[in-house]
Amino acid sequence: MRPSHARTSRNARTALITGASAGIGAEYARQLARRGCNLVLVARRAEAIETLAAELHEEYGVAVETRPADLADPADLATVEERLRADGETAAPIDVLVNNAGCSSGGPFAHQDLASIEGMLALNIGAVTRLARAVLPVQLQRRRSGDHSGPIGIINVASVAGLLSGSPEGAVYAATKAFVVSLSESLTAEAGKDGVHVTAVLPGYVRTDMTRAVQERGLPEVAFVSKERVVTESLRAWARGTGAVVPGMQYKAAGVLLKLLPRPVARAIVTS
Repeated sequence: MRPSHARTSRNARTALITGASAGIGAEYARQLARRGCNLVLVARRAEAIETLAAELHEEYGVAVETRPADLADPADLATVEERLRADGETAAPIDVLVNNAGCSSGGPFAHQDLASIEGMLALNIGAVTRLARAVLPVQLQRRRSGDHSGPIGIINVASVAGLLSGSPEGAVYAATKAFVVSLSESLTAEAGKDGVHVTAVLPGYVRTDMTRAVQERGLPEVAFVSKERVVTESLRAWARGTGAVVPGMQYKAAGVLLKLLPRPVARAIVTS
């Protein structure tokens, strides 16, 4: 752990963001810093998050910790869990955990590399679950102790793929994101009554490194939602206590349609 700068305000709120080195994660960091949040940035690429930390501190005056970690590695994951359990005695408690880190690989399931499958399960399901489990007890205790300083809770970045009835050549990825959606909505029901917000974010295609192969197919611009819109809409939804949000009008419409269609019909469409 490298504390990039001293804490600038005792009353500032703190957000921990995984997968913060680029793309949607870095955009969460920017928008939360703009709101005055101190940050804990977690990603595998130490140099990238150090650069981002310096930039955000310079521009917004917030304090930023950097924690290089591979969340698929149990030892690295444990260090981030420890930070999330902070209750204010040794470090600032985390007001919002943004579970953004994830990975994607595809192909016919019968021929998919086993190591890539295990990596997706470890990161997209295992890390998301363990990090949420680390921070939620602290957040619930804060609420029960009368802490009403502002919204606290968890944002879990899933995917609109988690709504699909089937995802040929993307079976494991879609299944991991369906898990994240279901987990988030269950935690909303459990923790919401105590004032802890848990929101699943279901983006469609966003121009990031993870979707580079999709971008190279030449999809029309309407197929993409900007990372700025994803983050803006999800932060608003989370602050309201909404259990799930699908950013972008085109994907909102698709999400409604997927919920209305009978599953056999939806499955026939995606497999045709």
